[in-house]
Amino acid sequence: RLVCTGSCSLLGAVRREGGIGAEEGLARLGAIAGSKDAAEWARLANANPPVLRTHDSKGHRLDIVEYHPAYHVLMETSFAESAHRLESGPGANVIRAAKVYLCAQMEAGHCCPITMTNAAAPVVKRLEEAAVPWLPKAAADTYDRRFLPVEHKTSVTFGMGMTEKQGGSDVRANTTRATPEGARGPGRPYTITGHKWFMSAPMSDAFLILAQATGGLTCFFMPRFRPDGSVNALHFQRLKSKLGNRSNASSEVEFHGAYALALSEEGEGTRVIIEMVTATRLDCVVSSAALMRSAVAHALHHAGQRSAFQKKLIDQPLMQHVLADLVLDCEAATALSFRLARAFDHAADETSTAWRRLMTPAIKYWVCKIAPPFVAEAMECLGGNGYVEEAPLARIYREVPVNSIWEGSGNIMALDVVRVLKREPDSARLVLAEIAIIAGADRDFNSAIERWAKLLEEPELFEVRARQIAEGLALLAGAALLRAHAPAAVADAFVGSRLGDRSAHTYGARLGAGDTSAVLARARPGV
Repeated sequence: RLVCTGSCSLLGAVRREGGIGAEEGLARLGAIAGSKDAAEWARLANANPPVLRTHDSKGHRLDIVEYHPAYHVLMETSFAESAHRLESGPGANVIRAAKVYLCAQMEAGHCCPITMTNAAAPVVKRLEEAAVPWLPKAAADTYDRRFLPVEHKTSVTFGMGMTEKQGGSDVRANTTRATPEGARGPGRPYTITGHKWFMSAPMSDAFLILAQATGGLTCFFMPRFRPDGSVNALHFQRLKSKLGNRSNASSEVEFHGAYALALSEEGEGTRVIIEMVTATRLDCVVSSAALMRSAVAHALHHAGQRSAFQKKLIDQPLMQHVLADLVLDCEAATALSFRLARAFDHAADETSTAWRRLMTPAIKYWVCKIAPPFVAEAMECLGGNGYVEEAPLARIYREVPVNSIWEGSGNIMALDVVRVLKREPDSARLVLAEIAIIAGADRDFNSAIERWAKLLEEPELFEVRARQIAEGLALLAGAALLRAHAPAAVADAFVGSRLGDRSAHTYGARLGAGDTSAVLARARPGV
């Protein structure tokens, strides 16, 4: 069983960040997610991707997406463990992040509607009375795949449609139009005409979409069925042929006078949808960290079993350096994920607010950006055995780029960091104060803090240095978390290799004479 539940840093992160009483449930989910059965569900769901059926035999529109049964089993499993919603009580975001961490290692594609449903629910609350039929069913721990109006279902899922072919990340360039059916404003019905270049999870029961109303870009709630029970006018054009994320459907769609309810005053669409987007960015971080953990677990397991040149690979000094270097980034990514999740659990705390606003884009930038080369290196540890489709590393390698692109690519994240620095300089002060306390008298650590702080002395260069600023901030925070909570061998190696002046950029070339055996012993699955 290669899914990590306790031998590395997961349970430690959950406990210290406030996920009280979660151990039993996580152990149960980890046993399922790491099972042979789950590995087969993942293989089948990706080998048999979704199929779009636009019309029936008589030419009538269907606009349904059919999935392999294995995909539905994955969804049933994750719903049964409440991965699609926040539970009540302290540490809710931390506990849910741990569930997503495990579910993503089971199979990452099905986590898209899991993420969307959780992130959309707080926004849907804006509908007040109109939200009553939806929210209890979005929180149900049963999975109902049927294509029916909400009143006939036991549970529902939510999706999202923001981007259009002419605008991409610049949603202000959207051309989809919204016409009021009567009075304007929140909770009022509108008719939507236009298209979306990417509509996530197209078999969801309702979607949050953006459209241009008279008063500007506005956020709408668009169900698959109209109030009279007829199918709403969402006409799917095709499913995307994607590099990875193959078990999950993504679509292009046209709205031919579709029914929707306004979620905000006209012109406030970006402000409203960002609430959902921020929550999805947390899941992007958690999922990427999880896929990194899965990849390095397979590499460690292989190296512990495979012999070459009269030694196990795990005992070869150069392989030890490569594997230990991978483990360091995995440890930091996991620690950052759960510290960020804690910030979502403490909305009123000023330091947590600073973490949510400043560190969400910074951490998403770094974790999601390093995941593809990380998985490529882990795959190389298996040699040709890792490159073939029979190994899960090939699927993981195709999967990891999506989180760097989805919900804001690297440049968007780096520019978001810069925007927060300009508008809310206290956010940086609060985060750096927390880091500086942990750094103490560590010379390498404090030198890195000084180098990063110098970047802030020339705001006119913020934009061109945005990536450097975002990466440096994430590395400082990751180093602080490892220094505070990881064994000395892990923290020393990370600080020395990530915060120093060494110019090496490939795994295995950055570490000095650190205790690689101690680093690996903490991370090896089943040891």
